[in-house]
Amino acid sequence: MTGGSGETVMAEDGSRSRLGRGLAALIGDVGGESPAERPRGQRRLPTGSLRPNARNPRRTFAAAELDELAASLRERGIIQPIVVRMLRGAADMYEIIAGERRWRAAQRAGLHEVPVVVIEATDAEALQLAIIENVQRADLNPLEEADGYRALIDEFGNSQEEIAKIVGKSRSYVANTLRLLKLSDPVKAYIHDGKLTAGHARMLVGEPNAEALAAEIVARGLNVRDVEAMARERAHKSVKKPANGNQVRGATSKNADTLAVEKRLSDALGLTVELEHRRGGGGVVAIRYRSLEQLDDVIRRLERKS
Repeated sequence: MTGGSGETVMAEDGSRSRLGRGLAALIGDVGGESPAERPRGQRRLPTGSLRPNARNPRRTFAAAELDELAASLRERGIIQPIVVRMLRGAADMYEIIAGERRWRAAQRAGLHEVPVVVIEATDAEALQLAIIENVQRADLNPLEEADGYRALIDEFGNSQEEIAKIVGKSRSYVANTLRLLKLSDPVKAYIHDGKLTAGHARMLVGEPNAEALAAEIVARGLNVRDVEAMARERAHKSVKKPANGNQVRGATSKNADTLAVEKRLSDALGLTVELEHRRGGGGVVAIRYRSLEQLDDVIRRLERKS
C-alpha cells in the first residue's frame, strides 16, 4: 500500500494474496517504533467518527478482555493504528476494517481520538482484510472464521484456493473450517462459548452422535488427544460380522506393537489408521477419512514425502 502524509492509502492491485503483506505494514507489531517509523498516512480521528463494520467476521468481544485492554490504553494510548475506509453516504464518517477491538476498548477508556490509517478498499477487500487480521491474531472462534470464508465464497466468488492464499493457510484447512458450519446448533453453542476448540469441532463433523460426544467432551474436560484416543479405542473394539452373524477371527486380537504403530500413524495424519497383518508378512493399511478434503490432505502429505 502506498500513500503520503494525510492522504488516503490506496489498496494494492494484483494478487489477493498480497493483501496480507499490505495489512501487515499497517497493523504489524509496532510497539517499539518511534513516531517517524509509524506507517505513512496515519492520522488521528475522533473516536465517535468511526463505525464498526457490520461484515466483521468477529462477533464476540469479551467484556473482561476489553476492560483489560482499556486499562492499558489509558496508560499507553493506542500504538497500532486502526485501519478504516470512508463510510459511503456519510460525511466525515469512517468504517472500521481492522481494529474494532481496539476501538471498543478506546471508548471504554474514554479516549476522544484514535490513530487511524485510511485506505480505499472494495467490500470484498474490506472483508478479506478483516479476516486476515483476525486470523493472524487468532482472534476469531472457529465458527466466526468459517462464516467469514463462507461470505467470501457466496458473496464475492472466491474459491477455497484463493481464500487459502489470502489468509496464508492450506486449502484443506479452509475446507475443514467451512465444514464446521454443518454442525448442529447445540454443538455450535459449545464452540461459541469456548468449551470446544477448533480441533474438537473438526473431529465432530460427520459424527452421527456428535451432540452426545460434544456433551461428553465438555463434561469430562477432554482434550483433542483424549478424543482421538477414544475414537481409536471404539474402532478397535468394534467387531466386524458378516451376514451370517459369525465374528471375523482376529478382528479384535491386535498386539501391542500393532496398536502402537496405528497410534503413530493416526497422530501423524490426524485421522484414524488401522493395520491388518496377513500371513506371509504382508498386510493392509486403512486410513479412515470423512471428506474428500481430508483425502486430498493425505495425498498432499504423501507427495511431499516422495
